[in-house]
Amino acid sequence: MSARHVAEPAGAGQGARVTAVSSSGSHSFSKPGRESITLLAGLGVEGDAHAGVTVKHRSRVAQDPTRPNLRQVHLIHDELFAELAAAGHAVAPGELGENVTTHGIDLLGLPVGTLLRLGPEAVVEVTGLRNPCLQIDLFQDGLLRRVVGRDEDGGIVRKAGIMGVVRTGGTLRPGDPIGVELPAGEHRPLERV
Repeated sequence: MSARHVAEPAGAGQGARVTAVSSSGSHSFSKPGRESITLLAGLGVEGDAHAGVTVKHRSRVAQDPTRPNLRQVHLIHDELFAELAAAGHAVAPGELGENVTTHGIDLLGLPVGTLLRLGPEAVVEVTGLRNPCLQIDLFQDGLLRRVVGRDEDGGIVRKAGIMGVVRTGGTLRPGDPIGVELPAGEHRPLERV
């Protein structure tokens, strides 16, 4: 028996897909949209400033540059953009720094260790939640409180996407399908990485 099982994408019907792909070779906040990106096993997005075996985000490099890079790929669900638009914030794919924009899948509800099959070849293992920082308010004033809030019990809710590491490389394009393979055993909820 397999240690994993294929599942219908959380909160979705058939049609979970990639809607945009983005990358940037510099440590800019936003990433320009691309026709395609190439995911490299164990590294991240080819040519992206955050690709690498060890941490590349400036704040984490300052803390300990030898730590493993659990943030090789950043994914955001495009349904968040509709929610932000309703609150008066116009945000387009790539503008919050994500590499992959998705549709039809509850990214935030996935457990740690979920494998996302992106397109015909690539596999990304989900490591945790993006921890949004104050740069989001520099991009658009008041946006941080829209992507980080509190639940009814006072717990922090982070909505700015998830992070992952590339297990199998491949080229990814808008329109590519997304498959979900949940880990076996007890599912651990995502925490910030």
